Amino acid sequence: MAGPRFAALALSASIFTTSAATAFAQTPPAAPSPAPAASGAPQPMQTVPPPQPQLTPMPGAPATPGAQVTPGAQTTPGVASRGVQGGTLPPPPVPVVLPAVPSVAPGFSAPVSAVPNGDLVGVQQQPFVGLALQDAIAMALQRNTDLALAQSNRRIANYQIVAAEGAYDVRFQLVPQYSHSVSPAVSSFQAGPGGGPVTQDTAGVTAALQGLTQQGGQYRFGVNGTRVNSNSTINSYNPFYETALQFSLTQPLARGRATDQTRLQLQLARNNASIAGDVALTQASNTMVQVSNAYYDLVAAWRNVAIQEEGLRNAQAQAASNARLAARGAVAPTDIVEANTQVNVFQDNVFAALQNVQRLQTQLKSLILANPGDPVWFANLVPTSAILQIPQEPSLDALINSAIANRPEIAQLRAQRANANSNLAFAQDQLRPQIDLGLNYTSNGFAGQPVNPANNPIFGLFGAQIAAIDALIARSNAQNPTLTPIPPISGSGLGSLPPNQTGGLGTAFQNAFDNRFPTYSAQLTFQVPFGNRTAKADYAIAQEQARQVAVQETAVLQRIRGESVNAIQGLREAQYRLVAARAAREAAQRVLLGEQRRFRAGTSTTFLVLQRQLDVANQELRELQAQTDLDKAIVELNRVSGGVFAQNGIDTSALGGSTLNALSPTQSVLPPASTATAPPVTRGSLPGTRRPL
Repeated sequence: MAGPRFAALALSASIFTTSAATAFAQTPPAAPSPAPAASGAPQPMQTVPPPQPQLTPMPGAPATPGAQVTPGAQTTPGVASRGVQGGTLPPPPVPVVLPAVPSVAPGFSAPVSAVPNGDLVGVQQQPFVGLALQDAIAMALQRNTDLALAQSNRRIANYQIVAAEGAYDVRFQLVPQYSHSVSPAVSSFQAGPGGGPVTQDTAGVTAALQGLTQQGGQYRFGVNGTRVNSNSTINSYNPFYETALQFSLTQPLARGRATDQTRLQLQLARNNASIAGDVALTQASNTMVQVSNAYYDLVAAWRNVAIQEEGLRNAQAQAASNARLAARGAVAPTDIVEANTQVNVFQDNVFAALQNVQRLQTQLKSLILANPGDPVWFANLVPTSAILQIPQEPSLDALINSAIANRPEIAQLRAQRANANSNLAFAQDQLRPQIDLGLNYTSNGFAGQPVNPANNPIFGLFGAQIAAIDALIARSNAQNPTLTPIPPISGSGLGSLPPNQTGGLGTAFQNAFDNRFPTYSAQLTFQVPFGNRTAKADYAIAQEQARQVAVQETAVLQRIRGESVNAIQGLREAQYRLVAARAAREAAQRVLLGEQRRFRAGTSTTFLVLQRQLDVANQELRELQAQTDLDKAIVELNRVSGGVFAQNGIDTSALGGSTLNALSPTQSVLPPASTATAPPVTRGSLPGTRRPL
């Protein structure tokens, strides 16, 4: 029977322990043996009496008469050596002074409570909702808030390109104007009718088109027309119209010709848009890795629940078997306690595994959902995708080359290098002198309504003299009829006006378009600051920033190489671990079956059976962890290679699109502010204390 057998085993163990202790106490210590010969041949055992050298006192310590030490032995200052048959005992341990420990809540004991509900919090327990890995990745790329922000920054960068290109937009200018003035008469020629003040009304409009050229120049084309109505007696036209067609161009010849601030901002905006896109791709790649890892962690968590439940069922079966055997007196009552303890251990493991499932479900939902009210939050997610196929292990050089060709971080570095080169070129251009060529052309036009020359004071002042001169001319012509007659002054056109200037605003513009009154001008502006320290300092700063980009490039290349090495090593190690863990699990299962057969035959104990059950569960967990690590290693290998998007068929143009399109640009998604206070927390009193916490 098992009962007498366990009693005999316990008695034998007690007798063996007592005998071993007595023998150990009575056995003298063995004398030290000499070292073996250098030749390596076996030497016969010999008893050599230990040498008895004189004890050398340590500095600062008095010598002890008769004390001897073994050669090579270390002595401790302040500790006397004790001779023990040719050797020394080690010094006693230094006593440790423990700090005083206060009495915390004396008499406290945890209250006995019922087993809580094991359901997952915040989810509908049934039915289970299956989720494939590709669907989880697609949901994350469409709804992940971090990706939505990255995609928003990407769009902002594209809008900044449009804003920078807007500097080259043609600007239209329209300036209507009107003025009224009354001026005093300052002379007989600058006076109104009757010597009164001069009143003038001016109305006009100026229209212009101006902008910048791609070569750093500025241009302007303008048209203006003005109507002037004046009562000045000296004017030959009233009202009269003045028009002009103007064109001007300013072109830098040195500084600002190759590049300028406008072109620099446009280049930086384009590069920053590329950087924003690469940052979004990097964020998407990291999100895919996070989703994949969380997905496989959830796979492992659910399988861990199954493993722990299987262990719990085995422990319960063993406990029931022990109870039946104890009822027949085949096992001791302690075997029932051991089996029940095993049941409690697996119950704790099951609840811990369920808690891990709930935590990982929340983590996965946080990655793939954007709305806290999404119905998926209440789903009890169960992964449905199969494990990844183990890829062929790439060579280190092939993996590094693939990463350099496909990783968005490399493209981001190239854009940063382009930014640094643009800043460097602009700073170098600012070292040149400013030499600007200016070209101007103006075609003026004029027209008006002629006034009566008799009202002109000039003709009134010189009218008598003109009449006398005309009389003399007539007499001369009469006296010399054979000669060519002299025309009188009054008929020579004095006071007459050109016919093409008579008219209105249209005539004035026609004269301007006919280029009757053109004006041309050209100028060259040369400017350079003495010392030019600002430009030189900016150029030095741009050089340092370019060197910083080179350092960043080196750092990223080193990081890629390290990640490539770790990815290949991680894949290889995960495969080795999976093979070893699978073999260990199979061996543990075979050992458990053999132990159960021996237990049924009466040659084993409950403790050994329970231990084998724990071994099987632990080996299954090791295999599960190895499989999970292998899946993660494959995901990491895909990330490092840079082909994670192509391998998953991901369209990167719609990252975070659902989240962005669902939000209003002016309405907040936060709930309204609440003035409610938190409910009071009631705390009980600990047993043995007087004041509640």
